[in-house]
Order: sequence, then structure tokens, then C-alpha cells
Amino acid sequence: MKQPLIYQVDLTKIHGEGDFPCPNCGVVISPEDETENVYRILETKVKGQTLEELVIQCNKCESKIHLVGFIIPE
Repeated sequence: MKQPLIYQVDLTKIHGEGDFPCPNCGVVISPEDETENVYRILETKVKGQTLEELVIQCNKCESKIHLVGFIIPE
């Protein structure tokens, strides 16, 4: 069985509304998509009250994507 590819995406480097292409297959991943048709959430890492990292998996190519760089609201 083939191991999924693992990527890290820094959200502070994304322009626009937060949509970004999967680094492997290019399917558009949107934070507005709550259907889990395109991706699913595997793990949420929180430090105190702050979201530090979100690990998602692309449903098309099964790549694991570590999302970092969440903006802390002031």
C-alpha cells in the first residue's frame, strides 16, 4: 500500500479567502466546505485556547496536509 504524501501549508502565505490547492493533486480546498467531499479533518492541535495546527486529508489523492499559521484574533 502506498504511503500518503505529507505537506505543510502556512495559512499566513495564502491570499484571498483561505482557499488553496492541494499541494499534490491541485483540487481546491476551501475552509467554507463543511461537507467533507474534498477533504476531511484528521487532527486538531490546540495550545491553550489557540488553534495551533490542523491536519487534514485530501479525499482525491489522500495526501495529508498540516495547516499552520492560524491568525490569532485580538
